[in-house]
Amino acid sequence: MAVDARSGHDEPDERPGRHPGATSAVTDDSEHTTGGDDGSSEGSGTGQKKQRSFWKELPLLIGIALLLALLIKTFLVQAFSIPSASMQNTLQRGDRVLVDKLTPWFGSEPQRGEVVVFHDPGGWLEGEPTPTPNVLQKFLSFIGLMPSSEEKDLIKRTIAVAGDTVECKKGGPVKVNGKALDEPYIYPGNTPCDDQSFGPFKVPEDRIWVMGDHRQNSQDSRYHMEDKNGGFVPVDKVVGRAVVVAWPLSRWSTLPVPETFDQPGINKAAAAATTAAPAAMGLVGALPIVLWRRRLTSGRTAG
Repeated sequence: MAVDARSGHDEPDERPGRHPGATSAVTDDSEHTTGGDDGSSEGSGTGQKKQRSFWKELPLLIGIALLLALLIKTFLVQAFSIPSASMQNTLQRGDRVLVDKLTPWFGSEPQRGEVVVFHDPGGWLEGEPTPTPNVLQKFLSFIGLMPSSEEKDLIKRTIAVAGDTVECKKGGPVKVNGKALDEPYIYPGNTPCDDQSFGPFKVPEDRIWVMGDHRQNSQDSRYHMEDKNGGFVPVDKVVGRAVVVAWPLSRWSTLPVPETFDQPGINKAAAAATTAAPAAMGLVGALPIVLWRRRLTSGRTAG
C-alpha cells in the first residue's frame, strides 16, 4: 500500500510497491547495493574506479592546460623581460611586462604614447649578444610562462604614427603635428633630443616613430634614419602593447598613455582607431551569449 501525501488516504497499487506512474523519493537500498558476506558494496568499487579514471585523465588535463597556455601566449598576452636601461625610469632592467597581443588581431594599430614591443625591424640589435637558454627555459618560453631569450625584440614608446609630422631640434621639445610634447616620463637629467635632433618629416603609411624614455641611452628611431626603413618601425613588426609591469611585485603598475598625447588637434585619428578594437572585441564576446539566448528562447517556445 502506498500513501498519497496530499490526501492521507490509502490507495491500492496495481503492482507491488508502486503506484502506476508515481515516483518515489525513497528507494530501497537493495536496488543499489549488492553486498556480499563481507559487507562490501559496488559503491566502494565505484570510488576506486573514479580515482583510477583521474590518473588516466591527468595527462589529458595537462595537455589541455599547456595548449591553453600556448594559445594565450600566441593570441592574447605574452611576458617579456627588459634587458636594458633604454626605457628608464618607466621600466627598469629586469622588469617583466605583459604585452597585449589580442587587440592587433581586431585591426588596432599602435597609438601615440603607447609602450610597444616589436621585432627588430632591420639590424637595430646587430652585434648584441643573445643568451643561450637551457631546455627548461626554452620550453617555458615556448608556452609563454617565461620571456623568450632568443627572440630579438625591442621595447620603446610610440611617439608618432602614420600621417604625423614629427620633429625635435636642439634645446627644444619633441613636436608632433606642431604640438610640443610635455614628457614627464623622460629620464631625469635627459633632454628630449639634444644628442640627436631630427625632422621635421612625415611618418609614412603603416609605420611608427619610436623613442626610449631614457633619451641619452636609447638607440631608437633617431639612430637608424639611414636604414632601409628610415628609422621608422613597420606596424607589422609590432608584437603588441605593454600594459602591465608584472614583476617584481614591488614594481607592479600599469602603463597608461600619458596625457600629453591627448592634446586637441594631435590625436583625432588615434581616438577613432582605439575605439574600433574594443567594439570588435565586444561584438565577438557577445555573439555566444546572443546565440545561447536565441536557443533558450526557441526551446521555451517549442515547449
